[in-house]
Amino acid sequence: MKCIDGGVTSAKGFQAAGIAAGIKKGNTKDMAMIYSEKPCTTAGTFTTNLVKAAPVKWDQKVVYEAPYTQAVVCNSGIANACTGAEGYGYCEATAKAAAEVLDIPKESVLVASTGVIGQQLPMEKLEAGVKKLAPVLSGARQAGILAAESIMTTDTVRKEAAVEIELSGKTVTIGGMCKGSGMIHPNMCTMLGFVTTDAAIEKQLLQEALSEVVADTYNMISVDGDTSTNDTVLVLANGMAENPVITEKNEDYETFKGALKYVNTSLAKQIAADGEGASALFEVKIIGAETKEQAVVLSKSVITSNLTKAAIFGHDANWGRILCAMGYSGAQFDPDKVDLAFESSAGHIQIIENGVAVNYSEEEATRILSENYVTAIADLKMGQETAIAWGCDLTYDYVKINADYRS
Repeated sequence: MKCIDGGVTSAKGFQAAGIAAGIKKGNTKDMAMIYSEKPCTTAGTFTTNLVKAAPVKWDQKVVYEAPYTQAVVCNSGIANACTGAEGYGYCEATAKAAAEVLDIPKESVLVASTGVIGQQLPMEKLEAGVKKLAPVLSGARQAGILAAESIMTTDTVRKEAAVEIELSGKTVTIGGMCKGSGMIHPNMCTMLGFVTTDAAIEKQLLQEALSEVVADTYNMISVDGDTSTNDTVLVLANGMAENPVITEKNEDYETFKGALKYVNTSLAKQIAADGEGASALFEVKIIGAETKEQAVVLSKSVITSNLTKAAIFGHDANWGRILCAMGYSGAQFDPDKVDLAFESSAGHIQIIENGVAVNYSEEEATRILSENYVTAIADLKMGQETAIAWGCDLTYDYVKINADYRS
């Protein structure tokens, strides 16, 4: 596997565009389009929130029922959530507008929205935006960058990743972009993710691969404990790499799934690192667990602990907060056997052994915790299972951003 500088336009046959359509205040980019020259096999995963935004309902219908997809239209600024039948009708209207300018079936167009809940979309601006996007579609790297920038809300940086792999002698590319900064919590998050690939793969296997990957990536991140109404991750595969179609779980399938996991892990970590107001990516590794489920529950409990997140912001090795978060997680373990360490690019330090603090240097611990990517490693000494979760520190700016979100 080779990591490359890329995004949704990296895979063969995919084009993208991003523009300012006037949905958000100021001349800020707020609409993006992805288009494939050929029809795509498509898979998707969606929010578990009972309150599902209109685009989620539209995309579920398309992914589950349409024979193929060929385009995605996304707007930022307004979420089109809690908008009733009118909001769903706007999804269909958006898809119809895109279908007309791209000369493809309406049922092959996916839509996505992100932003403020409860507002109706300004359809005259959205439809005009679709007409502006289509003529500037391009497979160039810059087009992918513009698209990634156009789906941002409170994100401070665009989020992209891409890799190349070999499948039966053919070079296959997987590239993606996502957005997410606040209202991030499993299962799925206030996030949109779009992944494109020129791999040829059967639909059911693509869906299985994505569902398994999501469990270990987007479902292992949290910023603030709020699960969104709009979470959507889509994978479009157009087969233009001309590899033998993956129809069974063979070596090619495992290679493809591994690369898909790498891309989505990168995107998920970028979301966690860019949590609203965050100054550090906080990674929690649970090792030596008896079961995978136990490790998952414990790692998630730690990254969602506000007291632990505040300690990470203060570069404070307050290990009692981590052990406490593990203790109320509901997972069973023996606290008297747990080892805990912190590490970053500044080094590694053991903090507790068998549930008791060791003689460590607070100054050294603070130096290690002062980096912008910090890891806590807890060894349960119960088995061989492992899980990794990602979150961020809790800063003063998180409250400021969300207090002023609609102003």
